[in-house]
Amino acid sequence: MQTISIKQLGFALGATAALLYFGCVFVMLTVPHDMTIRFFNSLLHGWDVTSIMRWDMPWWEAITGVLETFILAWLVGAVVALFYNLGNNSRHCETSARTSEVNQ
Repeated sequence: MQTISIKQLGFALGATAALLYFGCVFVMLTVPHDMTIRFFNSLLHGWDVTSIMRWDMPWWEAITGVLETFILAWLVGAVVALFYNLGNNSRHCETSARTSEVNQ
């Protein structure tokens, strides 16, 4: 099995999460409030987001949110790749040990 690049998977997940964040921003800027609430309620299986929606968020807070989302998703991707590679290396060591025992 191959190893997964920690940086590449981290970047892929970070960029995907940032795009999703921008998608949410786009929906909130272009869709009427009641339809936006209905949209997010349907995404969250009926959880009512009316009380937690912020319509007056400054632009700098949105940029900070995108950066935080990217960083957190990058860390998640890096940890997933790290654990995958660690599991892959231990399996590789076990397979190598069994192969060398058979060859002897």
